Amino acid sequence: MGELRTGLFVGVFRHNLDDKGRLTIPSQWRPKADSDENSFLALPSLDNYVNVYPPKMIAQLEERISQISMGDTEGQAAVETLMSMAHSFSCDKQGRINLNAALTEHAGIKKSAVLLGKLSTFSIYSDEVYDALRSKTPVSRETQADVFKRFGL
Repeated sequence: MGELRTGLFVGVFRHNLDDKGRLTIPSQWRPKADSDENSFLALPSLDNYVNVYPPKMIAQLEERISQISMGDTEGQAAVETLMSMAHSFSCDKQGRINLNAALTEHAGIKKSAVLLGKLSTFSIYSDEVYDALRSKTPVSRETQADVFKRFGL
């Protein structure tokens, strides 16, 4: 992947869709102007938001999906359902993207959105979904510590 300005998707940003339904990606998340790789893949999550994968992660996702046997009809059907709502896009010169209607409807995004960095990917939520998720009981320090230990952090 072309170098991102920070190399990481971190932080939380709230942005409004413009009149044409475009959403601005935070400047530090955009590929450098001279980057050859400015393609992202947006997929629906099971929890009513959108996951966005940069080129490096798209390659990993493609590798994993290619491991699903053609004889695994359940696996193939799940991939078909997921990819039927997928959207491939790039940022324009102003860092704007335009998600397809299936994804904005899935996520309930009407006017404003929350972009949440997840280090190697990012997610796009409607304000309502994001605020509802954050209002739930937060993960305890003990649970966080257990998860971090599992991953050697």
